[in-house]
Amino acid sequence: MTNTTFKPYAPKTRISQTRTLKTRIVRTAALQGTLLAALVLLAAGQAPAQAAAPHHGIRGDWLYLTVTRGDSRSSDTRGTLLLCDPPQGHAHAAEACAELGAAGGDIDAIPAKDVMCPMIYAPVTVHAHGEWKGRPVDYRRTFSNGCAMAAHTGEVFALDT
Repeated sequence: MTNTTFKPYAPKTRISQTRTLKTRIVRTAALQGTLLAALVLLAAGQAPAQAAAPHHGIRGDWLYLTVTRGDSRSSDTRGTLLLCDPPQGHAHAAEACAELGAAGGDIDAIPAKDVMCPMIYAPVTVHAHGEWKGRPVDYRRTFSNGCAMAAHTGEVFALDT
């Protein structure tokens, strides 16, 4: 027969309760530190996204416009910043701002011109990113050629002249 010692149940002492409380405090502080670090990383992760939009701090109506000629592998991309208070940014800024103003900043709402465009496939992709009357604008569309682009977007993407 083996000799076993019997340990009677003893309630927690004040020292063990203090240690338990200190452990909880340390764990809570560590958790708070981890959460704070996660929030900092999330905020840092959003900074490049905001940096991608040039001139984010501009007040008023503005659009960053790009026009890419050719297929998606093309490097023939032109871009400019269109400011509409006062109109500036490219050769037809005043006309582009007036067209956008009449369409409420919606490029799709610009009335299409009644023109005859050649049936030549020379794709043109346009992109507008910015803000109009406090509302974000993100427009992207590929047209069959420059004539079709000009007919549907007016002077907004007329960057070449």
